[in-house]
Amino acid sequence: MAQITLKNVYKRYDNTEKKLFGRKKAENAFAVNNLSFTCKDRSFIGILGPSGCGKSTTLRMIAGLEKITAGDMFIDEVRINDLLPKDRNIGLAFEDYALYPPLTIYDNLAFNLKAKNMPPPEIKKAIDKVAPLLKVDELLPMKPSALSGGQKQRVNIARAIVRQPGLLLLDEPLSHLDGKMRQTLRQEIKRMHREIECTTIIVTHDQIEAMSLADVIIIMKDGELQQMGSPLEVYDKPVNEFVAGFIGEPPMNLIPSVIAKTENGFLFTFKGSDLQVQVPERYNELVSDAMTVTLGVRPMDVLITDKHTSTPAQVAVYENFGDERRVGVRVGGDLLNITTTEDVFYTKGDTIHLDFNSEKTHLFDPKTGLTILK
Repeated sequence: MAQITLKNVYKRYDNTEKKLFGRKKAENAFAVNNLSFTCKDRSFIGILGPSGCGKSTTLRMIAGLEKITAGDMFIDEVRINDLLPKDRNIGLAFEDYALYPPLTIYDNLAFNLKAKNMPPPEIKKAIDKVAPLLKVDELLPMKPSALSGGQKQRVNIARAIVRQPGLLLLDEPLSHLDGKMRQTLRQEIKRMHREIECTTIIVTHDQIEAMSLADVIIIMKDGELQQMGSPLEVYDKPVNEFVAGFIGEPPMNLIPSVIAKTENGFLFTFKGSDLQVQVPERYNELVSDAMTVTLGVRPMDVLITDKHTSTPAQVAVYENFGDERRVGVRVGGDLLNITTTEDVFYTKGDTIHLDFNSEKTHLFDPKTGLTILK
């Protein structure tokens, strides 16, 4: 088992003169910028972020496939900056399966073990232990060409863990699979992690993948750490607008608002819209008249109500997904999305009244993007 620690890690590629979308990439731009975190022994960590945020680069640096520009990396108490990949006791599975076509699945799993001169009986014992975990035991006599994409990825992951690594690294392992297979393999990976109790890091841009698999999520943007916490922490207590808008499906509504003081408290008002909504009392000490904020509220926490606590709003979009309905209301230049499980039907132009689940609303500073804490 292993604990992985990154301390003030930077990565900059020597490509500052190369053009990106017709423009020179910013000089001295860091692919990973002052990244620090610790993954505890036997934990499951998800590194989450949009394409180009530095998450795969981080994983490759941990694996030893990329040299860091500055900073330190430790596995347990051992500094691994200069250790070769083979000396880090790491299992790595990429999004590309990269199986050896001429070899059977058994020989694919045994390949690295044979390279380490492990005796055949021990190789068989290791494969017999791992193969059932990923449900590839019946595939062992077959060759990769006979396997589906999901089966190939199972073999890919099994090959990474058959060597009994202290640290398992998964780089977008489900990105090539269809929706049903992704869901199935997510469950298998979670079950496998519990059984082998190996410290695991998965890199993904799919927040559902990260939320369902990881004990702790690291959210990155532009090479920098935005927030690290449990799935519920990053969902319920985002530290800034980026995290708030990135986590959740559908994403959180982020609507610019101007606070208006009235005799009965404060109101959220919106430029270009007549909509006004009561500000929850818990924010009374944080807001003031004419203050500008960004209101954050998740679609399921926008409530359609018979109580006229807000001015009327007109339905702009209605979608029925069977298990839930999604309603959109224009608020100035923004679309306020609402998700409800109520059996309701609307057409464009229908009038509704809205309220917010006050305990689930968020306020952000429009200049810094940071949350305004209670």
